[in-house]
Amino acid sequence: PEVINGRTHKATVVDLSPWVEYEFRVVASNSVGIGEPSRPSALLKTKAAVPVVAPTNISGGGGSRSELVITWEPVSEELQNGEGFGYIVMFRPLGSTTWTKAVVASVESSKYIYRNDSITPLSPFEVKVGVYNNEGEGTLSSISIVYSGEDEPQMAPAGASALSVSAAAVEVSWLPIPWNRHTGRVLGYEVRGW
Repeated sequence: PEVINGRTHKATVVDLSPWVEYEFRVVASNSVGIGEPSRPSALLKTKAAVPVVAPTNISGGGGSRSELVITWEPVSEELQNGEGFGYIVMFRPLGSTTWTKAVVASVESSKYIYRNDSITPLSPFEVKVGVYNNEGEGTLSSISIVYSGEDEPQMAPAGASALSVSAAAVEVSWLPIPWNRHTGRVLGYEVRGW
């Protein structure tokens, strides 16, 4: 801390965080050294301010058909800067000019799910998440690309064949289902026998 002239009995402390409780001590010093610190002052909370830190790690995806799942890392309490803290979620289909805006009032929230039957599977969306409190709206994150939920595969694997390899084992093979932007990735296959 800055050394204050010995004839001064008052100082302004700057660069404190908004809406945080502080206590202060004063230490006297001279050419011989530094004395014992005073007892702590009473707790004093700084005034609230608009939040300035946006959520990080904006991502999402997954979910069911016709859903857009958006996730983020919540803002810690010491960076919320006041009461009434929440999140502003903004998204639009990639290439669109109009943003859809939703408010998530829960401080602990880290996810928002938008459901709409008009969303096609695996559609890319531009997404950004911001913050607000009782003092006003704060910073928005940078834009991230998040894909809507996938649909179940619409076709069966082709070319299934079986080859007996022993008295107790059969090797089954098939042609993979091609990737389709409208149905998504094939994460696995199920082999049934009867």
